[in-house]
Amino acid sequence: MPGRGSPASSTWQSGGVTSPAARRTLRPPAGYRLAASVRALTFSPYDPCARIAAGSFWWATRTPAGPATLALRPAAGELLAEGYGPGADWVVERADAVAGLRDDLTGFAALAGAHPLVARLAREHHGLRMPATGQVFPRLLRAVFEQKVTGKEAYRAYAATVRHFREPAPGPLQPLLLPPEAAAVAATPYWVFHPFGVEQRRADTLRRAAAVADRLERCADAAEATRRLTAIAGIGPWTAAEVVRIAYGDPDAVSVGDYHVPNTVAWALAGEPRGDDARMLALLEPFRGHRGRVCVLLEAAGFQAPKYGPRAPIRSFAGY
Repeated sequence: MPGRGSPASSTWQSGGVTSPAARRTLRPPAGYRLAASVRALTFSPYDPCARIAAGSFWWATRTPAGPATLALRPAAGELLAEGYGPGADWVVERADAVAGLRDDLTGFAALAGAHPLVARLAREHHGLRMPATGQVFPRLLRAVFEQKVTGKEAYRAYAATVRHFREPAPGPLQPLLLPPEAAAVAATPYWVFHPFGVEQRRADTLRRAAAVADRLERCADAAEATRRLTAIAGIGPWTAAEVVRIAYGDPDAVSVGDYHVPNTVAWALAGEPRGDDARMLALLEPFRGHRGRVCVLLEAAGFQAPKYGPRAPIRSFAGY
């Protein structure tokens, strides 16, 4: 699978590039919603590597040809894809997948009919498509930082890491940064991540994964990637599902082990305020092949189980 960084990327200078080097016009289906479809590629509105700004989506990445930025701009029912930097042709060629336009909904309408809520959400959110970036390590970087911490802790660690390896992305939107190269992450001592709020366990997991990133990127499909990911110490089913859902657009990837998703599924599909992984999987079984898509729809609709007790505290490892 393509998506590995280029050796030339270390010598890349953004140089004020403001004109796209490649351009392509896409024709999305009626009702397609760009922001809803690509939001999964952003960590927050302030993600240093991806941004939705003035209705356009900007995504910085590394390609086999070098660094690139992809811009997706809606225009009169079409979607204009523009690429900047040495990897412009690569990102523009893959722009339809990144936008979710290769997402295959075959058979989902019939499966959705198994539950009235899912059927309704499938109709109401028919313009939401699942993107597929074709890249494992950038999503793995984020997923490892998200392991067993609050969203704020995870974003803080992710953003600080990207800025530590700061490399400006090509194109006119600044400050947009490239995700760090896997080789650079693998060579970084674990204690460098400590001030970012990352304890040694997650830092070592990330470094182990970065060391084999080339092999991960060559996986043929989500199943092979899941096997290779879960063979790495510190990476389990939750992390693997989070990665393959985005890297491959896998509509069946379910985040087993998540703190919130089992409760959300149990509440939405059975009216039960709490559920474990086994209950979640049982409720999702009628939608096999699109179980992850059902979870995406529930999130898009804002479903949340009733909350009991205080929020998880935000911790800091910087002083330890």
